[in-house]
Amino acid sequence: MKIIYFDCYAGISGDMTVGSLLDLGVPLEHLQVELAKLGLPDGSYVLSVDRTERRHIPALKFDVAVHDHHSHRHYAGIDAMIAESGLSGGVKDCARRIFCRLAEAEALVHGVAIEQVHFHEVGAVDSIVDIVGAAICLEYLGVEAVYASALPLGGGFVETAHGRLPVPAPATAELLKGLAVHGECGNGERVTPTGAAVIAALVSGCGARPTMKVDRIGSGAGGKDFFDCPNILRAFLGTTENTAVTSDEIVVVETNIDDSTAEVLGYVMERLFAQGALDVYFTPIQMKKNRPATMLSFICDQEQLGSLCALVLSETSAIGLRYSRASRVKLERRIEEKITKFGPVRFKIISDASGILKTTPEYDDCKRVALEQGIPLQRVMLELIGDERGIL
Repeated sequence: MKIIYFDCYAGISGDMTVGSLLDLGVPLEHLQVELAKLGLPDGSYVLSVDRTERRHIPALKFDVAVHDHHSHRHYAGIDAMIAESGLSGGVKDCARRIFCRLAEAEALVHGVAIEQVHFHEVGAVDSIVDIVGAAICLEYLGVEAVYASALPLGGGFVETAHGRLPVPAPATAELLKGLAVHGECGNGERVTPTGAAVIAALVSGCGARPTMKVDRIGSGAGGKDFFDCPNILRAFLGTTENTAVTSDEIVVVETNIDDSTAEVLGYVMERLFAQGALDVYFTPIQMKKNRPATMLSFICDQEQLGSLCALVLSETSAIGLRYSRASRVKLERRIEEKITKFGPVRFKIISDASGILKTTPEYDDCKRVALEQGIPLQRVMLELIGDERGIL
């Protein structure tokens, strides 16, 4: 499968995205021909590319010189323009998905229905060209899946049609929900609404780079210079054989406890799982003065870090926790309910590109069957596993 990985160490914007894709080998002439199918007024924009550098690193700068300054457009009008254009079905679908995510974020920020969303910057011709242009380039390159690194939050303020706003701007912040982000960068708008929308709408995974064979690398230059890193978006184009392996970013949290009872620790484990921890486990350790103790560890998504840490601090004797970000790769997994000789039972099915690797009955369902039917739990689990092929 052909995939692309956007390395957003400096951030991402619409023009950086298109620039990196053009640098991968998409002809500018092809982009111009396809964009003409949108039906924008003749002479409303002119495309150009320039080979430049950011902190002595070469990259391609993509620019849209706009001559039609009709910058206020409604979402419904943009969506209809794309839908009624002569673009391919794949390009239409991709571009409309990106604009839909933008509209959803704007609607939430301004408290209006999506049909009432009135774009300013993102409705300008250059933003339409960036979004539709990215969709055109991805189709030309034959990209089947998009991945991206964690996105820098930036800081400070940005001037917009709505006035001076904090970075990330409200709509951008909404689009970043559910994506891996970090604050290990300086001030400045590192991720624009258009760039955030591209990632939010298209990525199959955001975080660690997936296992892939890299064929080409494209570099798109941003318009600003940052003091802490070259303002470049890198696009890694390549292939991956295992389509069922994905990657993401998680947080590992730990604390050493030597004066909480086993009952309290067991209760905290239940609470952590109930509030969304991905895993919770205990490790016996030896602390100062030769005291035996327990290291409580849990894994969670970034957005859960604050609430889960607060739970541990309120429910145990811990007075502090340490945490670190980690990347992980994981096989595809899903839960399916099957009708078995014991009745309905949920199964966890794990697979890779070659097909199903393992199917196991869910413990809670096995426990329920054992209690309801008065059968030993071990027998229920063994018989369900033994009947696995017949069930599938």
